[in-house]
Amino acid sequence: MATEEGEINQNPAKLCRPRRSSAESASRTWVSQKAEKKTKEKRIKVILKKSEEERTEEERALLETSEDVVAELARRARQRQCVKKKMEEVEDSAEVLAVKTTQLSEAISQARHLVVYTGAGVSTAASIPDYRGPNGVWTLLQKGLDVTTTSLVDAEPTLTHMSLVKLQEKGLVQHIVSQNCDGLHLRSGFPQDALSEVHGNMYIEVCTKCKPENVYTRLFDVTERTAKFRHDTGRKCHRCRRSLRDTIVHFGEKGAVDQPLNWKAGIEAADDADMILCLGSSLKVLRRYPFLWGTDRSKALRPKLYIVNLQWTPKDSQATLKINGKCDEVMKMVMDRLQLDVPVYQRSKDPIFSLAIQLKSTELKTFTTKMLQLSDMCNNNTDTQILTDDLKPVCDEQLVATSPGGDTVKQDRDSKDDVKLCTLKPGWFGKGCRKRVVKRRRSSQVSIECVKEEVKEEGMETEETTSVPVSQPGQ
Repeated sequence: MATEEGEINQNPAKLCRPRRSSAESASRTWVSQKAEKKTKEKRIKVILKKSEEERTEEERALLETSEDVVAELARRARQRQCVKKKMEEVEDSAEVLAVKTTQLSEAISQARHLVVYTGAGVSTAASIPDYRGPNGVWTLLQKGLDVTTTSLVDAEPTLTHMSLVKLQEKGLVQHIVSQNCDGLHLRSGFPQDALSEVHGNMYIEVCTKCKPENVYTRLFDVTERTAKFRHDTGRKCHRCRRSLRDTIVHFGEKGAVDQPLNWKAGIEAADDADMILCLGSSLKVLRRYPFLWGTDRSKALRPKLYIVNLQWTPKDSQATLKINGKCDEVMKMVMDRLQLDVPVYQRSKDPIFSLAIQLKSTELKTFTTKMLQLSDMCNNNTDTQILTDDLKPVCDEQLVATSPGGDTVKQDRDSKDDVKLCTLKPGWFGKGCRKRVVKRRRSSQVSIECVKEEVKEEGMETEETTSVPVSQPGQ
């Protein structure tokens, strides 16, 4: 008793420290072991980088006794190399491309019901970056770099977009399922009833309170104020006065609007398809929709799959034909073999101008992004939405730069090397990735801090234990 009282008097902290449960002790032990394992892995990584002659006897002994760790590090290295290889862009030679495009054109002409799935690769020729390419949005943001591009409103339908319009007119393409939000399929003149923009359209906002939904097509990017799980655009429905929302489906979200997603028509088209042509898509998202691939049919009755993409896709092994090439180059050769002329995009015939809903006077200052304009009509039409002086975009004379942290910097157009490039401002483009990266970094930092704190506490407890005098025999 005297000894215990003496210990308490010398270490009063023991009075207020609660007894640790077995679960807490196990958790602390696990954290400590994990920290030791990471430290050991780091040390072995350094040793493996050395040549055999440079390693000491102690280091050789450590490698011999840690064969499981060495094998795990080797497995991770192979996995990283495999992922890196899949990210590489590969182009078929001219001879191979000629043979493959001939096969593709024959398949298109013979198809009974052709459905086309398009991704970001069909818009790269319009100076819109893709997502997972070497200079893609996700790739750059994950590295903490800014994403620079021309204004998305300045982009125009590419040769691929216009080729698909021609193929639809000739009855060779029945439907398009697009992952793109840039609105270029709509602007190319492709019929809306044969188009499913399953991730939304940057030009369209809707009222979900009205039945049927009231759709508002605009001449500017309506997603300026929106983000993941936050879709109000700041404008009101002209019919019910409820808030309008954008149509963008971010990663981790489910589509909540009927149009322009048009899932019903897309699924019906996929059910009837005997051929699927994938253009410029990594298919890492679309592969998750089993109803688009005819998986409910037997293998013999499933639609034949043709893929045009520069990178590896998870559907390559199932494809009848995989073409490693740029979409515009491939479609130009296909159209030549089908003896079809590719129509030229003309802004004066862009259907978005006839579809656009005119803004009310109270809505004129609800956006700052650039608007689509018909330059050849500017002096003749004063009733068109885009020609109102009050509707000139606030940032028309400036470039807006946004860093990965979210800070905005305005730059004058006269500044050096600005040209028409600007760093992507808030909107649908790249937001999801930035949040995921920040979250991942924060979680890793928290884990590191927890480990440090746990180790520190264990050390303090050890010091406290050793500082308590132990009664010697005979005292």
